[in-house]
Amino acid sequence: MQQAPALPADAPIGVFDSGLGGLSVLRSLRQTLPEEDFIYLADSGFAPYGERGDDFVRERSLRIAAELFDRGAKAVVVACNTATTAAIQALRARWPQAVLVGVEPALKPAALATRTGQVGVLATRGTLQSDKFRQLLDLHGAGARFHCVACDGLVAAIEAFDRDRVSALIRQFTQTCLASGTAAAPVDTLVLGCTHYPLVEAQIGGCAGPSVRLLDTGLPVARQTRRLLEARQALRRTDGSEGSGKVGLGKVVWQTTGEPERLNRAVAQWLQWAEAGSETCQALMA
Repeated sequence: MQQAPALPADAPIGVFDSGLGGLSVLRSLRQTLPEEDFIYLADSGFAPYGERGDDFVRERSLRIAAELFDRGAKAVVVACNTATTAAIQALRARWPQAVLVGVEPALKPAALATRTGQVGVLATRGTLQSDKFRQLLDLHGAGARFHCVACDGLVAAIEAFDRDRVSALIRQFTQTCLASGTAAAPVDTLVLGCTHYPLVEAQIGGCAGPSVRLLDTGLPVARQTRRLLEARQALRRTDGSEGSGKVGLGKVVWQTTGEPERLNRAVAQWLQWAEAGSETCQALMA
């Protein structure tokens, strides 16, 4: 078997999403890999992916990954459930020796965590209708009963910082999901099946109540990224030790196909960074 080429340890990790949701994954990546540099690319000009067709999402994902690799990324994290389901196989076929990490709804952890056997799933329509999601349900469905709700409009409301709309949709979708259970067997575990949703996790949790456990995939994705880079001896070291715990040692380059100010605002609001300095990614505007 041909050995995979060496990866430059000092190269950045590319992260992309249809818009702002991937910030929740980036947050976990920086907690787990504080020494690493990142390029975050928000395809906000073409969002939301969850309400587009697979062909469109696949084409955008291939173009974005190519742009990140051209910029020297040693790994690319597809921080979007819809893009992962639609495009991860095509990405791995195009770059078979690259480090590519996707995300998927936490159905397996939810099936293991539920005490009542009733699990709710909040996700985009594109994710819920994908072959990949159906395969996950077939694989883990025997361990629990899954109640899936397509949260149409929630991503767009989060992207628009429309607090009233976000609150109304969260209340609607969460209540619909929880109503699928019964008094004897209530929904006690809720899967956040879109990377945008952890950005408003506090609101979802407040609506679901303290007895409902929320699950997302940010930390598992970050740990998998670390494992893959470690296996390729491509982890960046800044102080000679692994996992120094000094969050913020690495830098982030911020790119968007939407309005840079919107990404700046999202970074300040959800990552508590004062200034992102986002720039328009001209190569992906058309």
